[in-house]
Amino acid sequence: QVQLVESGGGLVQPGGSLRLSCAASGTISSIYNMGWYRQAPGKQRELVAAITSGGSTNYADSVKGRFTISRDNAKNTAYPQMNSLKPEDTAVYYCNAGGWYYSLGHLTDFNSWGQGTQVTVSS
Repeated sequence: QVQLVESGGGLVQPGGSLRLSCAASGTISSIYNMGWYRQAPGKQRELVAAITSGGSTNYADSVKGRFTISRDNAKNTAYPQMNSLKPEDTAVYYCNAGGWYYSLGHLTDFNSWGQGTQVTVSS
C-alpha cells in the first residue's frame, strides 16, 4: 500500500500564509497526480489544487492567485503554498495521490488519501 502523511496545518490570521506538505511512502513506481482537497463543516469535499508528474497544475477558482502547488518527484512530495488566507479557507485539508506501486512484485495502480490536517484562518 501507499501511505500519505500530511503536515503543516494550524491556526493563522487572515492574510497570513501556510505551507502544507504531503509525503507518499511505500513501494512506489510512479505517481502521476498529487492533489489537495478540503472539507469544511457541513460542506462537500472539494478540490483545491492538483499537480501532475509533468508539472501541470489545476486550481479551484476560489484559490487562484493565492495558492501555488509544487512537487518534488524524487521525494514523492507535494507542497501547496497558501497565501492571503481567508476565513473561508478554514477546513480540513486532505492530500490525494494516484499512481502505480509494486504489490507482491506486481505493478498495481493506487489512489490513496492522507489523514487530513486542520487549517483554521481566524483573528
